[in-house]
Amino acid sequence: MPHRAPPHRHSQLALTVALILIVIWGANFTLQKYLFNLLSPAGFLMARYILMPLCALLLMRWRLGRWLPPLPRKDLLYMAWLGFAGHSLHVGLVSYGIHWSTAFSSSVILACGPIFTLLILQYKGFERLSMAQVAGVTLALGGVLMFLSDKLLSGNWRAGGGDLVLLVAASFFSYYTVAAKPVMERHGPVLTMAYTTLLGGLPLLIWSVPLGLQAPWATLDVWAWVGLLWSVLVSAFIGWLAWGWINTVRGVARTAPLMYLMPPMAGLFAWAWSGEHYTWIKIAGAGVILLGVALAQYAGQIKWRLR
Repeated sequence: MPHRAPPHRHSQLALTVALILIVIWGANFTLQKYLFNLLSPAGFLMARYILMPLCALLLMRWRLGRWLPPLPRKDLLYMAWLGFAGHSLHVGLVSYGIHWSTAFSSSVILACGPIFTLLILQYKGFERLSMAQVAGVTLALGGVLMFLSDKLLSGNWRAGGGDLVLLVAASFFSYYTVAAKPVMERHGPVLTMAYTTLLGGLPLLIWSVPLGLQAPWATLDVWAWVGLLWSVLVSAFIGWLAWGWINTVRGVARTAPLMYLMPPMAGLFAWAWSGEHYTWIKIAGAGVILLGVALAQYAGQIKWRLR
C-alpha cells in the first residue's frame, strides 16, 4: 500500500483561508470591472504597483526585521523572473482581459488554471497524466470553445478576445504557482511574495504610468477609493501572500482545484451587483469547463483510492 504523508498541522486552517479567499476573489471580478471603467486598466495597474511594493517593503520590515533581507544572487534573479511572470505578465493580461470581457466570463476562463498546472507538472516530470486526466483536459478545452461560441458567432470580438487573453494569463498564474513552491519552501511566503512583487511589478509600473496619470483621479469618491484599496491591498496583496502560504501547507496539487469554485461566486456577485445575465450556452459551457477541470484534477486521485 502506498505511503501517505501525514497532513500538515495547519491543513484545516489553510483550507478555511482558501475558501474565504475564493469568495473575495470571486467578488473582486465585479469590483475590478467597476474600477476599470472609472480609471482604465492602466490607471488601476499604476495604483496597484505603487501600493503593493510599499506593502512588500513594510511586510519585510515587520516580519523579518529588515527592509531588504539579503538573498543569494541566484534566488534573487529567480524571484525577479517569477515576479515578471506572476505580476507583469499575469496581472497585466488579466486586467485588460477582464476589462474587455465580463466578470463571470473572466472567472470561468481563469478557472482553467488547474489544467495548465497539471500540464506544467507533467512537463517537468512531477506528475504523469492518466488517460482520464487527458480526457478531462480535452473536455475542458471543448468547454472553452463552447463558452466562447456565443460571443464569436455574434461578432463580439472584444469580449471573445478578452477571454482568450485571460486564457493565456491563466497559464502564467499556473506557472507562477508551480515555480514559486521551491523558493517558498526555502525562504518562506513573506520573502518570496515581497521580492517577486518588488522586482516583478516594476516593468508593469513603468509601462502603466504614462496612461495611468491621465485617469480622472480627482473625480473618485470615498467608496471608489475604498474599493481600490480593498482590491489592491486585501484581494491582491494579502490574497497572493495567503495563496502562497496555502500552497506551501496543502501542496499545489491539492490547492489548485479550489480555483474552479470561484466562477459560481463571481457569477453570483456579477448578477447581484451589475445585473449580468447568462445564456444557456454560456452556462452549459461553464459547466463543461468545470467538469473537465475536475476530471483532470481528480482522476488520478480516484484511481489511487480504488486500488
